[in-house]
Amino acid sequence: MNIATPRKKLDLSSAIAEGDIRVLLMVLVHMTGDERWLEPPYRPKRDVRLIPNPQAGVVREIQDEIRAAVLELFANGEPRPVITDPGNELMLKMMRACLGENVAPEYAPLMREEMAFTPREAQWSRGTENKVASAQQVLIVGAGVCAIALGVSLGRLGIPYTIVEKNAELGGTWYVNRYPGCGVDTPNHSYSFSFGARNPWTRYFAQRQELLDYLKKVALEHDVRSHIRFNTQLTSSRWDETSRRWISTLKTDSGTEQFESSVLVSAIGQLNDPSRARFNGEEDFKGQILHSALWSEDIELDGKHVAVIGTGATAMQLVPSIADRVASLTIYQRSAQWSRPVAGYSDPISEGAQWLLAHVPFYVQWYRFNMFWRYGDGLLPFLRKDPDWPHPDRAVNKGNDRHRDELTDFILSELNGRPDLIEKCVPSYPPYGKRILLDNGWFRTLTRPNVELITTPIDHFTREGIVASDGKPRPADIIVVSTGFKVTEMAARLNITGRDGKPLAEAWANDNPTAYLGLTVPGFPNFFTMLGPNTGPAHGGSVIFQSECQSRYITACLVEMIERDIAAIDVRQDAHDRYIREVDAEHEQLIWTHPGMSTYYRNKQGRVFSAMPWRFVDYWRMTHDPDFDQYRQTEA
Repeated sequence: MNIATPRKKLDLSSAIAEGDIRVLLMVLVHMTGDERWLEPPYRPKRDVRLIPNPQAGVVREIQDEIRAAVLELFANGEPRPVITDPGNELMLKMMRACLGENVAPEYAPLMREEMAFTPREAQWSRGTENKVASAQQVLIVGAGVCAIALGVSLGRLGIPYTIVEKNAELGGTWYVNRYPGCGVDTPNHSYSFSFGARNPWTRYFAQRQELLDYLKKVALEHDVRSHIRFNTQLTSSRWDETSRRWISTLKTDSGTEQFESSVLVSAIGQLNDPSRARFNGEEDFKGQILHSALWSEDIELDGKHVAVIGTGATAMQLVPSIADRVASLTIYQRSAQWSRPVAGYSDPISEGAQWLLAHVPFYVQWYRFNMFWRYGDGLLPFLRKDPDWPHPDRAVNKGNDRHRDELTDFILSELNGRPDLIEKCVPSYPPYGKRILLDNGWFRTLTRPNVELITTPIDHFTREGIVASDGKPRPADIIVVSTGFKVTEMAARLNITGRDGKPLAEAWANDNPTAYLGLTVPGFPNFFTMLGPNTGPAHGGSVIFQSECQSRYITACLVEMIERDIAAIDVRQDAHDRYIREVDAEHEQLIWTHPGMSTYYRNKQGRVFSAMPWRFVDYWRMTHDPDFDQYRQTEA
């Protein structure tokens, strides 16, 4: 499509008028090579909002000059850019100007790769590897985000792979979860693949169906779908030392079969197996009980009495979405949650902005960078414990305490006139100590006359509903148990047996999964677990970014193995143990080990096993190029 012919009823000047000034400036630098656009009076002001003001703090006359320059540039078609890859020095200068802040130098090579200015995928260094690669076979379990990312990387290298998916469709969590209001809590342009950024998102935070459609589209465009075997479940897999292969048993509609592969990858992530709390007397309840992750589209909510147990991320999306449909909504809360307000959370992306994202060179990359940064590493310094901070019970440092004041003020403003709710809704622990939640009208919904928030523990179910410890019966036709997932199991539930007959469930006993870089486990050759232990993006970010980092690492390992005739690798125990000590030591300095709360990030012993302690730029560096000195290697 020619740059001078925007979609119907929208001219080029109208589209540019809706553009983000900070992004348009970066487009001008790429297209003209003129760095004056990075200096005053054009330089944007710093804006820490999660969805920044597109005017970027630039005065109107300068905005007009910038937009006019872009319009003139593209008025007669699309010129050839002067700069495609800025290199690290100019990239850093551009990032700092775009954000109005002092970005650290180590982010330049990361973001050049993230914006596809430099290649991310592993590369062959010789010319005959594909002949060798054809003898390899990678088995990937699960067809969600991780499998798609890895499948794209393997396909580009010509390494054969098969994905087995127990469900009838791909998408993982976005296929399984169907509850009302289900959506992403990371902006779409950050929650997207670096190789699939040009997607016509309708809003900043997409709902479940749009996310599922996006994953289907990416899988189809990159020929991942043809590698997926649906309705196929891995029931067991064992490492055969003699053949140096994984021998897997697959359950299909027609029975069971054996499948041999040189590599086994768990791509099921962490949040995949629902954990439904059990309650006394629930067998007596005459209505319907279900876990939120097992929502059925035929559930009739209108005019019903609904109970929701739990107030985590799922409940915060579900409750505001159904409150105006039900006769009553009773919410049972174990602990209060901090929630960040996001102006524009439900806003649509304008037609002009969508057109710029789809067609103007470099616009989508820099727009995506802005979202990546705002949901990236910026929060992590505020989550580090200050040993000299005098109020460790309420916050971990001065900045974290300021966030506490801001979030508390937000709760007070939303619940104005409801001291009963304020007492229930202001948490006692430091902000961000649990999963970061985004307000979706949650607090306002609690003030509705048909909504009740219960903070006394549930005592038992009756035939008609629920009785809490206050002794009062509350009616329910439908009970939604939103109590999370069996997070500690991860890949251990796949019945995997490594070298010397050791089950992964035994290696990860006592709810304590561990893996080198969150990816590899001693005694389990050629086995990788994506989004494994200590890789959950807890301070922001996107699991899609994590999946691409890990795909790069896995494929780089396979390339080196093939080129060096290595049949198997498994991480050395001492390398694994040293890494785990580093993870634990870092977590001791961070908020997730704060004693004033419970969180699914920690196991029963109090160890943080789920959340990643590193900056995203650090994890990108750690997983970019494998160090085979950390692995036991078996020659072919």
